[in-house]
Amino acid sequence: MPTLRLALAQVNPTVGDLTGNAETVRRTSRTAVTAGAQLVVFPEMMLTGYPVEDLVFRKSFVTASRAALRRLAADLQADGLGAVPVLVGYLDSDEFGQTADGAVAGGETADGGPATSGTGPHRTRGPRNALAVLHGGTVAATYFKHHLPNYGVFDEDRYFVAGDTLTVVRVGGVDVGLTICEDLWQAGGPFAVARRAGVGLVVNINGSPYERNKDDVRLPLVRRRAAEAGATVAYVNMVGGQDELVFDGDSMVVAADGTLLARAPQFVEHLLVHDVDLPGATTDRDTDEVVTATGTTDEVAAGTRYTAGDGRTTMRIARVAVTDTLPAPAGPPADGGVAERVADEAEVWSALVLGLRDYVNKNGFPSIVLGLSGGIDSAVVAAIAVDALGPDRVVGVSLPSHHSSGHSRDDAADLAKRTGLDYRVEPIQPMVDGFLANMSLSGLAVENLQARVRGVILMALSNQEGHLVLTTGNKSELAVGYSTLYGDSVGGYNPLKDVWKSLVWQLASWRNADAVARGEQPPIPENSIQKPPSAELSPGQLDSDSLPDYSVLDPILVGYVDGDQGREDLVAAGHDPAILDRVLRMVDTAEYKRRQSAPGTKITIKAFGRDRRLPITNRWRERG
Repeated sequence: MPTLRLALAQVNPTVGDLTGNAETVRRTSRTAVTAGAQLVVFPEMMLTGYPVEDLVFRKSFVTASRAALRRLAADLQADGLGAVPVLVGYLDSDEFGQTADGAVAGGETADGGPATSGTGPHRTRGPRNALAVLHGGTVAATYFKHHLPNYGVFDEDRYFVAGDTLTVVRVGGVDVGLTICEDLWQAGGPFAVARRAGVGLVVNINGSPYERNKDDVRLPLVRRRAAEAGATVAYVNMVGGQDELVFDGDSMVVAADGTLLARAPQFVEHLLVHDVDLPGATTDRDTDEVVTATGTTDEVAAGTRYTAGDGRTTMRIARVAVTDTLPAPAGPPADGGVAERVADEAEVWSALVLGLRDYVNKNGFPSIVLGLSGGIDSAVVAAIAVDALGPDRVVGVSLPSHHSSGHSRDDAADLAKRTGLDYRVEPIQPMVDGFLANMSLSGLAVENLQARVRGVILMALSNQEGHLVLTTGNKSELAVGYSTLYGDSVGGYNPLKDVWKSLVWQLASWRNADAVARGEQPPIPENSIQKPPSAELSPGQLDSDSLPDYSVLDPILVGYVDGDQGREDLVAAGHDPAILDRVLRMVDTAEYKRRQSAPGTKITIKAFGRDRRLPITNRWRERG
């Protein structure tokens, strides 16, 4: 039984940085080969970054991706790494010219008609979410993603053409099936075809975004696919932030019997090197064949958000002999180990820190600035920012008015002292008074004026000093529109955009407890956690003056926003009908505010933005 030393490269690519991403592949491959790796695997769309969105429609970008792939193959050979197969995700297209492995675009469809391009679900040519095997200075084989997700944040039916061929490469006497991300989530798909092909290993490369508890779903899923394929599965996922998305890694190797052989940590770059005993190839067939495979009846019947169809897949099997000879690894067997799982709050905190860090760094901002009110939201955002960037790159500004309490000012100063960030005080009252001396305003208009003056100050500091402004509104406030447009909502990024208010408190308590456990000073003042939340825009104001208690509000919002439940379902769940009607109307009429809100890290199953798309002009209301 052959043994393959696998190296799963859990790395952090940047969208559009083909040169930098290729350099990451070269550098990491060198480390992997030094560790004796015989097969090195990188994530989905590694070369281009993921997701590339409408860049797929630019011929110049597709051409650059294919050229970069061929150049990378040659560079790996020049680096002395050409003897080891390296698997890399990239963007290809067969809409013009040849694909990266030299296949001619076009041809005939299954019924003998001409291949079609353009747009729509029946395209047979166009952009491809692709995987390449680089070996000996060439592109030895390619695979095109079969299942294209079209839910949540994914629009791959808009961008790509689905592949219809399972590529099986022979490496060191082992038949290896190639798959990409969503192929794993479908019963009766490429993994079932892989069983028919008799493979010993299935590689699955991923750009799988984080959401809460998704790591608890992945391992059972990989186990099901390993059983379906009757083969070991090597699952590699990218890590890092890309706009609203954050990728958590969690790469793993699972045996055909479901045994977890190795697992990487979350939210950090990691090279998982592990020796796997695999069955040798038992067939000498090198001709193509077409097979139809069916998923397990129970899984297909159950269905999930991620599964569709009848569980039957017809694919061509293309076999490519890459190499029978691999460099023999020296030293003892490689054991990648199984990384310890972390608590839910630690997982969410890590996602928020990584999402913010990469948004700031990948977009070239030197630092961030935010308003410090002394309340829980700004305190948590400040702590996240300091963890992500260090205190020297974080500016916190207290913006007191006549209505700002003494304890709020003290709490803001205390947080600054605890975290070491750059702390400033900019009183807003003289500017507010200037407006009121020239305009006749009262009530809500005066409250919103204060928020907008604060926004003007933060944006002025951004323009003057180059900071990225962080806004600090949580998901509960965004849901019901409890914010001032162009005021406290101002900013270029919002770390709490997808964090319910009740979870904000949990995260603050967890972060402080974690600091104590490590012998450090808790970053968040206890008073910021314990006091009732208030915008402090009028005398004695509390959030509860305008909103139900968050212990009542958040469960309604979770059901309505995340769960798409209607009024009838929510009443049946035990929510008070009068409160429910009020909350649902607030959510429905705040869509125009959310459409203008800053991007922020996605952590739930349905984040505001591409996850949840509703019309602004909309007369439909949930009624009793």
